Amino acid sequence: MPFWEQVLNQVTHTNVHILILFSLLSVWWMLISRVSWWTDMCLICDRIELIKTGDNPYFVRELETGYVVIGDHQYFEGYTLFLAKEHVTELHHMEAPVKLRFLEEMSLVQEAVSKAFSAQKMNVELLGNGDAHAHWHIFPRREGDMKGHGLNGRGPVWWVPWEEMVAEDCQVQSQQLEHLIQSLSVELDKVIV
Repeated sequence: MPFWEQVLNQVTHTNVHILILFSLLSVWWMLISRVSWWTDMCLICDRIELIKTGDNPYFVRELETGYVVIGDHQYFEGYTLFLAKEHVTELHHMEAPVKLRFLEEMSLVQEAVSKAFSAQKMNVELLGNGDAHAHWHIFPRREGDMKGHGLNGRGPVWWVPWEEMVAEDCQVQSQQLEHLIQSLSVELDKVIV
């Protein structure tokens, strides 16, 4: 084999080893340097970070297992979320005591939402198909709140078209937000012991 082929072969072989080593080091560094690397793309985790820095205007209350926040949109007035503190995608990924407490606290939050916003019925959902972080959607429901959608004006919240539910006129305004937070806080004080 000519000398130049030997050099090229050696360089190519060395480059492959360097590339593999660099890739392994990159993965290792990512794993050890960033504890929350798996949450980088999580909207819920981003919202929780805003709560921790005091920059989430929708924040109502911190509980043992999660955060209570008013929903960005208020098609269903009083729509609230309860966000798990821990980044898990499913209830069964939580340790049993945390899971049971999370369920109990969700029940207390939905009770407070019901009382604060004079609900006739409550809809509570934990889905996670859009944002894979355990969080409860808590909707206080009232007669006529489907505004022509559903069967004779009745049905689950997701029968309202998404575009309509999050339309600009359903976005919570600052004065309304203050009222929602205050109303819910009063009722949370009564049910959280």
